[in-house]
Amino acid sequence: MSETADIETVTIRDLGARGDGIAEDGILVPYTLPGERAEIRREARRGDLIAVTQASPDRVAPFCPYYMRCGGCRTQHLARPAELAWKRGLVAQALSQARLDVAPAPIIDAHGTGRRRLTLHVREIDGRAEAGLMAARSHALVPIDHCPITVPALHAAPAVARRLAAPLGHGRKPLDVAVTATDQGLDVDLRGHGPVSAGVGTALVRIAGELGLARLSLHGERLMEAEPVSVTADAIRLYPAPGGFLQATAAGQATLCDLTLTALGPRVRRVADLFAGCGPLSLAIARTAAVHAVESDAAALAGLERSTRMASGLRRITTERRDLFRRPLLPLELKAFDAVVFDPPRAGAEAQARQLAAARVPLVIGVACDAGTFARDAATLVAGGYRLEAVTPVDQFRHSGHVEMVGVFRREPARRR
Repeated sequence: MSETADIETVTIRDLGARGDGIAEDGILVPYTLPGERAEIRREARRGDLIAVTQASPDRVAPFCPYYMRCGGCRTQHLARPAELAWKRGLVAQALSQARLDVAPAPIIDAHGTGRRRLTLHVREIDGRAEAGLMAARSHALVPIDHCPITVPALHAAPAVARRLAAPLGHGRKPLDVAVTATDQGLDVDLRGHGPVSAGVGTALVRIAGELGLARLSLHGERLMEAEPVSVTADAIRLYPAPGGFLQATAAGQATLCDLTLTALGPRVRRVADLFAGCGPLSLAIARTAAVHAVESDAAALAGLERSTRMASGLRRITTERRDLFRRPLLPLELKAFDAVVFDPPRAGAEAQARQLAAARVPLVIGVACDAGTFARDAATLVAGGYRLEAVTPVDQFRHSGHVEMVGVFRREPARRR
């Protein structure tokens, strides 16, 4: 049998949630676009792309040398206007499936100068440590020189990761290296290796000094930090914990803050910021209103408290450490606030949304990074008497299916019997 016997031609009808083309019979074909004809080799419910025989007018030349090898970017071949339309469509589809009758606003491009956070993997290949990203649907490492969609300060991250791997066995044991660009330089958190001896710790600190790192930590525990590490954007200075959460781009953080402040308006006096993290929304809101920030991560709250001490001209910010998944704020507690902002992780805020639905807070603003869990929580609020006034998608994750959104909910006036 010839090598071409198992090659077939399919027509792509749609683009899936992760950026894969979907053929007419439902098979997923990565790196294809709606309307295209493609030659594929079928493997179960996926098709390996052999060639595009009829290209979409939305197809563009990818710019990254690791395209189709690294699993990080799925849609570099899609023109930017079409990519934004696709992402807005993902949000619209999630809202429709939750039976929420609202059309998303035009999507905002918040890529800015690039991603300021990157997690690399270090593995031993041919007797030497290599740093890079994983191939799509694989544990195989794709070594990289730099990631083109990151800020220039992160272009040195792979070389940094390789140097730090030396005292840890040169990648013989899997190592993940989370790198963040900060005001002071690169902030690096080593993960996956486990505890190290005093001698290895000393060697890591020595290398960090030679590399001029701002901070080095192991599983979130500081090994060295010359001065408190901060990240400043849009006049907000944050002090993220080692390995702690931070919005992917500075433009994304600024956009989410601006949308939240616009929705709050100038008359709100007391706001609860739930899932506050290290406090970007709290600090922005505190320019005009008092804020109660609730977060389960003690290190993140410590960063917010430092930001509060270092800032001037802010209204009062109070903090509370609390697991909102297990112990959400109750209606009696929520009664103290004019507005509530919640910005949960990808899993959403299901338990907290139920309590908000039972409360009488006039205004709720939901910031989310997953359209499905946002729609689920939004439906809970709407069923409890809120009106979903607007949803604005925000794209700070170019070339992927990830999209942020900000939803504005207003409590409908109680109906007289």
